[in-house]
Formats: sequence, structure tokens, C-alpha cells
Amino acid sequence: MPGLTSFPPFPDDVPTHPLLVVDYQLVRLGDEHEIEKLWKAATELGFWTSLKNHGVDDEVSEMFEMGRETIALPLEEKLKFEQGDDGTSFGYKAAGSNTIDKAGTRDVTEFLNISKDDARAWPIPVHRTYPSTVNERMESTVKPFIQKSLAINHLLIDVLNDKLGLPKGTLASLHQPGENSGCASRCIRAPPHTELERKTFLPAHTDFGSLSFLHNRLGGLQVLPLGAERWYYIKPLSGHAICNIGDALNIFSGGILRSNIHRVVPPPGEQARHERWSLVFFTRPNDVVELRALTDKSQMIADAVTRAPVGKYEPGVTAKDWLIRRVKTRRARHWTGPENWNTREGTEDTPLPQQ
Repeated sequence: MPGLTSFPPFPDDVPTHPLLVVDYQLVRLGDEHEIEKLWKAATELGFWTSLKNHGVDDEVSEMFEMGRETIALPLEEKLKFEQGDDGTSFGYKAAGSNTIDKAGTRDVTEFLNISKDDARAWPIPVHRTYPSTVNERMESTVKPFIQKSLAINHLLIDVLNDKLGLPKGTLASLHQPGENSGCASRCIRAPPHTELERKTFLPAHTDFGSLSFLHNRLGGLQVLPLGAERWYYIKPLSGHAICNIGDALNIFSGGILRSNIHRVVPPPGEQARHERWSLVFFTRPNDVVELRALTDKSQMIADAVTRAPVGKYEPGVTAKDWLIRRVKTRRARHWTGPENWNTREGTEDTPLPQQ
């Protein structure tokens, strides 16, 4: 069971980057010291190991079980629910469907995305239908995980809203749970890795939405701090989630909140011999929201934009269009050569190291 299995320890001889631990319950209670830690993490690295008191452990374990049951289905059955090549984010993604480098190398991971909107409207489909393993657990497992994840991410977004000097509820108005959006849960499986060559599971990228709420048991996640010349592992901590800022909050804030570049490689050391499972909930703006810096609502943001290249935080698209582009350009069917690799980019702000 991916949520409960004991794994070899994370090795102590690999480069790691420390993350600030933010106590969700203290943030919820308005603790100023904890809020300052959240702000520091969100504006400097864009990542923090947080929510050691997030209260979602049971739902996380059950979601891992649901994911394992789904991925174990015959491929023929899973392909009935494949995302497709049009930029749709919801459904099953088979291994080999995406490219991971400029040479067009196919990926080895498979995952399942479940839309927040489909869970909310269940049993009426909003975007698509799902395998029986999902349907059987929609009420008992999927909906509770999505609801709790939404509540946690929305509280954190409210805190960041106030720190940015925005009027109360500004960011919340762009993330209304009752409106359609790209919000989704994702359960991911990467195979054991015993080869000498360390094939990337997920290439360097920034997340597409606003805030990601990640749970994993093994290493493999790496971050690239601003100006760094090498990648650093993030060591998983038991009972903690990993959170990070995505492109949308980076744009809304005029770059004040950092959407950090990260990637996933095989786990280090003996952990590489095990399947790597991870679970994430992506909070994204409502589909119709225009991605732009909120300069008219915050002097802090307006000042930040004056220091940036003209147009950097005015991509001129909706949240839905941004998501479709970033999903679609990863699909192997749309890879035409190294020249179109950069069409998948988000808000990256650091050159990639040659490793």
C-alpha cells in the first residue's frame, strides 16, 4: 500500500535544500511568527515543508489506495479515460504520453487527475467520467480529500492576500469553489529505477496554477533555488505536506510570490528500488479569470511590476487557456522537435544548470 509501506531511509549523502516548516494550525489561528515564516518561504524559494498539523493524513492514505487500485486496472480499461491530446487536464495519463526533454524522450510515469468540479457535482459529470475504482470512492475518499485540500489552500491564499496589501477577499474572488476551474487531485506512480542512468520522471517546470499541496513518501523531488547552479533534493518529512506557489499567484503578485522551478528524478539511494507514489492537489484560478498582475489593487504589486520587464506579468490569457497550453505542449503527439520545447514554459526565472 503506497500510503503505508515502510521504505529505506532517505540517504544523508545527497545535496538537499532545507525548507521552512510552517504549522498550519498556527497560521489558521493568526500566529504572526508563523505567518511571517509562510511569507518568507513564499517570496524567497516558493516552497515550504508545511502543515504538520494539516489534518488530512487519513484522506491522503485513502487516496493513495484509490490511486493504486486505479493504476492496477488493465491498460485497455484505463485508456477509456485517457486525457487526450487537446490540453484536457482531467483523467488518466498513460506512461509515454508526454515528452521530458528537447530530444522528445517519452516519460515513464502514469497518473490520474480528478477534477474538483466533477467531485463537487458528483454523480453528474462536469468535465468527464472516471474509472469504477474512482466512482466507488468518490463520496468516501475523493470528495473529502478535495474539500479539505481546498480549505487549506484557500486559507493560505487568504493570508498571502493580506500580506500583498490586497483588499480582503481579492484572491478568494478569483478562486471561487463553486465555479469551474482547473483544480484537481493527482495520484502519480513512477516505476522502480535500477538503471545506472538516472532518467528524469518529470522535467524542470513551474506549476501551472496557484498553490500545490503535495504528499509523498520517497525522495525524488528537486528544487532549483534562485541563481543556483545545481539541483537540490527535498527530503520528505513524515506527517508533513510540501506546498509551493504556482504561476498564477506569481503573476497576480507581480513576481513577489515565487513559482519555483522543480523537477522529479528517481529517488536517491536504495529508495530508487521502490515504486514512487505521490499525491497532490492543485488549486487553480477559475477558468474565466484573466492572468494579470493586480497592480490596480495593491501598491506593493504595482511597485514590483515597475521593476520587471514590460509585459512580464500580463500574459493576456485566461487561467483556462494557460492550463490548456501547458498541458497540451507536453503531449508527445505535439512534439515536433527541439524548436518547440520552449512553448511549454511558465514563469521560470532561473537558467537551468547543465546537469
